[in-house]
Amino acid sequence: MTVTPPRPRLAAPDESRAVPRSIWSMAFTELWERFSFYGLQGILSFYLLYSLDKGGLDLGASASAGIVGAYGGAVYLAQLVGAWIGDRLVSPKWVVLWGGVIIACGHVLLAAWPGLTGLGVGLVLIILGTGALKTNITSIVGFLLDGQPDAKRDAGFSYFYMAINIGAVVGPLSTGFAQNQWGFHYGFGLAAIGMLAAIVQYALSLKKLPERAGQVNNPLPSGKLVAPIGYTLAALAVIVVSSMAGWLTAENLSSVVTIVALVAAAGYFAVILTSAKVTSGEKKRVSAYLPLFLLSGVYFGFLFQKFTAISILITERVDLDIGGWSFPVAWITTVSPLSAVLITPLVARLWGRLGRRQPKPAAKFAIGLIQIGIAYFFILAVSTVTGHGTIPLLLILAFMALAGSSEVFVGPIGLALATKIGPAKFRAQMVGLNFLTLALGSSLSGLLGQLFAAIPSTAYFTIVATSAVVLGGALLLARKPLNRWLYAGLDAR
Repeated sequence: MTVTPPRPRLAAPDESRAVPRSIWSMAFTELWERFSFYGLQGILSFYLLYSLDKGGLDLGASASAGIVGAYGGAVYLAQLVGAWIGDRLVSPKWVVLWGGVIIACGHVLLAAWPGLTGLGVGLVLIILGTGALKTNITSIVGFLLDGQPDAKRDAGFSYFYMAINIGAVVGPLSTGFAQNQWGFHYGFGLAAIGMLAAIVQYALSLKKLPERAGQVNNPLPSGKLVAPIGYTLAALAVIVVSSMAGWLTAENLSSVVTIVALVAAAGYFAVILTSAKVTSGEKKRVSAYLPLFLLSGVYFGFLFQKFTAISILITERVDLDIGGWSFPVAWITTVSPLSAVLITPLVARLWGRLGRRQPKPAAKFAIGLIQIGIAYFFILAVSTVTGHGTIPLLLILAFMALAGSSEVFVGPIGLALATKIGPAKFRAQMVGLNFLTLALGSSLSGLLGQLFAAIPSTAYFTIVATSAVVLGGALLLARKPLNRWLYAGLDAR
């Protein structure tokens, strides 16, 4: 009798893929949202710095750095609130949708309402909407990658992060060209169009999201709504009174946001580490994440100087004229995310091939810090050689590429780590904490930009470059015990 051998089992549709197909839908949504966000941020510094005859607001270097740093910090600080809403009040998929609508309204106002009032109202709406959208869409990506080995999780988040950087490239390229040709408000209008595209892309994918995306993970009992509402009204009252009394100024906004971010981070860590709902293994992992959290904040402070200190340097010392044509100033900052986009597939493939032999998170963070430190040593050498003269455009572009490509060792790794090691009852809050490193980085970049305006550039770049390399080296030395704690009770696949 002939025995027919059993047919080999066919892999499920997503089983043989590098990442699940639905990751790409979230990635394209994020791409368009980042198109609008970075499209605005690419020209915002120069809108504040440029003189009135060039269409700017002529606020000066210190005030401009303070506003840009505070805006970026507040955007990411608001994501803690968005994470809490998505965890306690409204399911993540709906928080993302309504956040996108609020962001779009902010961009439309910026485009249509010139002056400081339109700037203020528009930026506040973008802060609120981005706070709702960012952490919740990242949580949805984490849901899609649940149960995957580390190599596939890191690859999935790397491609998701690559979409972020593609938006960060195409956005400023588009808005920078529009600003260069027709004025700042045409650039703001293009950012609004990008956000509308993000809303459409996301709406089309709603039915394909995992079931968990439509559930409130830890619902807040209706009787406990009074306290959050009271805290919100109290915070608004403090902001209004401080503004009317003149306590909040453009120059001190970054300091205020930095303090608020640090206090919020301390509060979140304290709640997680003292909660009875968190196991001892989970507490050990969160404790090990704390130094990476702080170093990540410092790293992004150095990276985001492209919007503060480096923008001031470009305005004062870089010749943008190329054969009678003015190189769009926003295109310079675009080189940073573009370099990250180009290197991401190579690094993701490297992590996939190395598998269990790839560097653990602490080592990857260290590599990123050391590389950005080297980038600042490069710009230090350029600044020293040129003295007070003009800096060639090509050298600034090279600095941007070297600094920007270091992000692949920090940004996506932090995202993947937060969704993996977070306690089960605080997963959304861990994602919010991870984005809080960007809040610290943004507000820190504002403070650094103000320092840059106050001391010689060579002294400034020496401080930044040395700090980055020393911190990266120290983290590299401490990587083994730190990584053991990060994976306490987990399979470090």
